[in-house]
Amino acid sequence: MSLNICIAGATGWAGSALSKGVHHDEKLNLVSGISRSSAGKDLSKVLNLDANHIPVFENVEQAFKNIDCDILVEYTDPSIAKENVLHALKHNINVVIGTSGLTNADYQEIEEVALKRNCSVLAVGNFAITVVLLQKFSEIAAEYLPDYEIIDYASDQKKDAPSGTAHELAHRLAAVQKPNQSVSEEEFQGIKESRGASLEGVNIHSVRLPGYVISVESIFGATDEQLTIRHDSGSSAEPYVQGGLLAIKNVETFKGLKRGLDSVMEL
Repeated sequence: MSLNICIAGATGWAGSALSKGVHHDEKLNLVSGISRSSAGKDLSKVLNLDANHIPVFENVEQAFKNIDCDILVEYTDPSIAKENVLHALKHNINVVIGTSGLTNADYQEIEEVALKRNCSVLAVGNFAITVVLLQKFSEIAAEYLPDYEIIDYASDQKKDAPSGTAHELAHRLAAVQKPNQSVSEEEFQGIKESRGASLEGVNIHSVRLPGYVISVESIFGATDEQLTIRHDSGSSAEPYVQGGLLAIKNVETFKGLKRGLDSVMEL
């Protein structure tokens, strides 16, 4: 029996690639998309899919009134992502979050609602398998190298900072152990902001320049040696499709909230 999938952000850069991936997967059924710019149109025509009519709605409320949905993929904007997720949970719909920019407080609220509704939410800051490996390798390094920082690169058009990838990486590394601070904030001289933003005690530096898609570095330092673990994305959204499909197919294997694609992988 196939799962009915609704994708919020179905016509976006990454969302359109994932929509095509869901459509071509025999175990999944793309029943609708959400896009303000394409509301009222046929998603199969918008994305050139070989399919019957797939309605596009302006928001999740309209979608849930008109279609039968098992899983919502949230791939829109951090300003409306949490609202979309909570609305889905109130309709007993499981959720995969691909949108970046949600905070730990947002996730805490989402988890509480998911548990009350006996639903599941899988929050993935980045669906690329190479990012999953970067996170795991960095967690291993953090066990042995307690001096580290994160650099987050993205296009100058990206509004949120740090990226969801960097945000999730900081959360994970801080859970292993907080980084050392040789010079305390009280002792620091100069412009404090130049040391980056502190997220759970981890310094993150966000670079926003033309030419970048998404890149992230975890940098570890020790006496007379350094270790840099880096991920770079290309211009295509293809790296996010296989991870997105994996997330969709595994979101119903638990209840509550899980963060990171590796949480449903055997790593």
